[in-house]
Amino acid sequence: MPARAFPIRSVRALFLKRQHLDRPRAVPLTPSRLVRFAEDVGGIQLDSINVVDRAHYLAVWNRFGPYDRARLDRLVYRRRLFFEYWAHAACLIPSTLLPFWRRAMLDYHPRQLGWARWLRKNTKVLAQVKAAIEATGPMSSGDFEGRRPGGGWWSWTPAHHALHHLWMTGVLTVGSRRHFHKRFDLLERAVPAARCDPVASEEFARFHVRQSLHAMGAATETDLAWYLSFPRSFRQSRLAALRAMLERGDVAEVAVEGRSDRWYALARDVPTLRREARQPSPSRGTAILSPFDSLLWYRERVQRLFGFDYKIEVYTPGHQRKHGYYTMPVLHDGELVGRVDAKTHREEGRLEVRHVHFEPWFAQRKEPPFGGPPLDPEATTRGLAEALASLAVFVGADEIVLRRVTPQRLRPQLAREIAARATAG
Repeated sequence: MPARAFPIRSVRALFLKRQHLDRPRAVPLTPSRLVRFAEDVGGIQLDSINVVDRAHYLAVWNRFGPYDRARLDRLVYRRRLFFEYWAHAACLIPSTLLPFWRRAMLDYHPRQLGWARWLRKNTKVLAQVKAAIEATGPMSSGDFEGRRPGGGWWSWTPAHHALHHLWMTGVLTVGSRRHFHKRFDLLERAVPAARCDPVASEEFARFHVRQSLHAMGAATETDLAWYLSFPRSFRQSRLAALRAMLERGDVAEVAVEGRSDRWYALARDVPTLRREARQPSPSRGTAILSPFDSLLWYRERVQRLFGFDYKIEVYTPGHQRKHGYYTMPVLHDGELVGRVDAKTHREEGRLEVRHVHFEPWFAQRKEPPFGGPPLDPEATTRGLAEALASLAVFVGADEIVLRRVTPQRLRPQLAREIAARATAG
């Protein structure tokens, strides 16, 4: 075990920097900044839930402020700066990383996910689906409902499974989306960067460890398993790569104060951790995080670093929900201070803030979970109001309606701050 132990705050500071959340919305969106953000965190998660906005749109808004969604779509699906694949879950991954993820596609083992029996019975379907897209161009799963060219009928369920399998194995890619529905195309036709030589399996395992440690700053073996959680059958290869990188000195074992488990960091990041331990660089600003933000990918890590117990409740029955359907954590000046349950009413042009729930330590004006001075309630509510005003602009809402605040005594202050920004706007 290393002689020197780093405080949690230094690990957290580097984590926030790598997640581009130490200064939320401080710089405008440019293609190079967008790619750098995604390269640093490993991918931008996609999700179909659209209560406030799509997860990937919100992730980019938190880093760069309001922007044109159509521009982001063009960067992804026309300029091909990104491709869709699984990293933590379905993600937008920078095309610069395609040689590594091509290896994951080629090494995809369907038998470990229950595909083997289906594949034996549906080899013709795979060939027919690929041939149809090769001949006609991009197609969605809905295009496989009905009569096939040349006679016969498509069976939707086998065709749907075939599309997914061909995507996971790198034959197809998501060439575009229409109303968020995938349209598949041949990978090498849609993404020129796919015409590259994939790395060896051992190099992909090293990349996987390196990418995860870079994104997190410092991490345990469990963090490494759950941050970039795909491929799921990858644990032994990842551990072998970690051991080899430790022996070569690319990775260093580090200790974290108050923790008995083993932590690891890239050797090049150890000086940064030391610097943060001596003189922490403060985070400034407020973010309202999508439940699928990469900062939150591994909830247990969030608990360890921030003392914040978070669960997305969209899958929880209504009567059992504690904080609301689509609850978004609030990050203010480097601390997770609460959560916002919100909904965008697009036709009415209204952002409804159903419930703002501040953490007990903040509401009671105590110090944060891992030390430091108590946060100023006025500055915090001001920061949250500014973030809500920016979010309203981004989702096209002319009005913010504030419902409940816990504790109730903070509602008038937050309401005043929101009203002041509405008047100024």
